[in-house]
Amino acid sequence: MSEPYQTLFTRIINRELPADFIYEDEYCVVINDIAPQANVHLLVIPRKPVKRLVDAKRSDTKLLGHLLWVAGEMARRSGVGDAFRVVINNGADAGQTVFHLHLHLLASEKFNESDIAAP
Repeated sequence: MSEPYQTLFTRIINRELPADFIYEDEYCVVINDIAPQANVHLLVIPRKPVKRLVDAKRSDTKLLGHLLWVAGEMARRSGVGDAFRVVINNGADAGQTVFHLHLHLLASEKFNESDIAAP
């Protein structure tokens, strides 16, 4: 029997590595990014370790919808509900460095066109 897929985020979720948990439920956790690219930079991480968005299965649609809902809720709670971005990097060439699907919630006072390709 093989070991379940383990990532840096799995270790954070399992509390093996420290992180500042902003929110958690049975499907996901939200933490502050350790290298923020905006005034608000949260990571919404599913407990289920899907490697990339393209690897999600049809059975993951409820989870994916929940992750988006949580991103919106975190934006509202953070006071940035009127102007934020949700970014998903899919694959190394797109900037994904941890192969455990996660959403970046980014908010600054105002985004510029040059910020479009943010993480």
